[in-house]
Amino acid sequence: MADTKREIERKYESEASGLPDLTGVGGVAAVLDKGVAHLDATYYDTTDERLAASSVTLRRRTGGSDAGWHLKFPVAPGVRDEIHAPLSDTLPDALAGLVRSRVRDGELLPVVRLRSDRDVRHLVDDDGRLLAEVSVDAVRADRLTAGGGEAQWTEIEVELADGGDPAFLDKVDKRLRKAGIRPSASTSKLARALAETAPHRQRTSASAGEPVTAADHVLAYVRAQRDAIVELDPAVRQDVEDSVHSMRVATRRLRSTFKSYGQILDRTVTDPVGDELKWLAGELGLDRDREVLTERLTAALDAVPATLVRGPVAERLRTWSRTEHGGARGRLIGVLDSRRYLALLDSLDALIADPPLRKAAGEKPRKAIAKAVKKDVRKVAELVERAVELEPGTDRDVAIHEARKKTKRARYAAEAARPALGKPAKALVKSMKSLQNLLGEHQDSVMARQALRELSAVAHAAGESAFTYGLLHEREEQRAVRVETELPGFWDGIKGGAGGL
Repeated sequence: MADTKREIERKYESEASGLPDLTGVGGVAAVLDKGVAHLDATYYDTTDERLAASSVTLRRRTGGSDAGWHLKFPVAPGVRDEIHAPLSDTLPDALAGLVRSRVRDGELLPVVRLRSDRDVRHLVDDDGRLLAEVSVDAVRADRLTAGGGEAQWTEIEVELADGGDPAFLDKVDKRLRKAGIRPSASTSKLARALAETAPHRQRTSASAGEPVTAADHVLAYVRAQRDAIVELDPAVRQDVEDSVHSMRVATRRLRSTFKSYGQILDRTVTDPVGDELKWLAGELGLDRDREVLTERLTAALDAVPATLVRGPVAERLRTWSRTEHGGARGRLIGVLDSRRYLALLDSLDALIADPPLRKAAGEKPRKAIAKAVKKDVRKVAELVERAVELEPGTDRDVAIHEARKKTKRARYAAEAARPALGKPAKALVKSMKSLQNLLGEHQDSVMARQALRELSAVAHAAGESAFTYGLLHEREEQRAVRVETELPGFWDGIKGGAGGL
């Protein structure tokens, strides 16, 4: 079993003067000496240090009060989420899964051993409540890979107590700085150890600089979405709120970008990758669609007067939701562990490392990118106007759904275009998002009515009243009618949004 906690801390270079008295700082009533702990930690990574490149740390540590396996993900400067698993000889499966999107087929090997003598002090208030733990760490680092060296240093670490106010650390920081103590130049002990024990001074890669061609802009957007998928993988595995939706959006942004900018990136190369992204989005959608429908139907049922609720409608809805969620979640974890998913990540890496550029890739951004965005907006116009002309019914439902999908594509194309095209692209993103939301309301109604028909049939077969399901179905139908009525005027208000590009 793995436990997760939010770690908020600051690190400082240790000065010869030692740790100043912190009594009275931010409500500190006493500084309690908790003795010296001897910590021995082995850090694991791939030979090319993929975890370290993402500021992710994985270690097995003995000594102290929290011996075991620790996996840390960066959240913000000085803030990390730490996942702890009990001490064992081998890496627990729960942690192995959380680094799989980064490690893939690579082998995790011991790369650094850190041994620390940790002199611990507790900062407590008048009630004896812990405010923060301060430690002075004497560290010895040994690189465990071939040709590695060793290093030694002393640092001060201030970690906020669980549930504490981060502003307290600002007050401690002010006191330490006044005493001549400065923040550490390294973000973690591991980062410092890797830098100081390297067999030779590694050159930092040259900065790519500002994008100068159309391809530079498009690839920057592609890279950002690839990174989002990799970074969201652990959150999806832990069922973090909105993580599935965010990963699905990243896959859609990538696939749309490949289609929109086919004159910049060769689609004979990107289309197969896009097909795999479509597969992944579909797998992610199994759970996301359930979330959306559950929220919608629950809110709709809450709005129905109690006198019109016939039968165990809420209970049946909860059962349906839990069943769908459990099945979809188990399947999704299997997808993230699959060879197919990891191969997709490898394909994205390869595409970014060696992009399949076409002639327009070397053009100035404004011309090539604006052309692609305008083409997408014209397609949206065609689909919206066709949907408006159709009679209400299945054909119109399908047409509105197609218009919604193309609206998303135009929105993502405009997002990628913003660094190159500025305000006109920003305005287009806003208008396409508004249109997407309107069309999405219609599609959600279509899906909700389908779910209600299924629930009604199950209830009827169980001898329950189907009245409330029919009532909800009628209300959903009216919501769709309102969208269809509003759409022509709404479109008239935003069409031509690409004219300023």
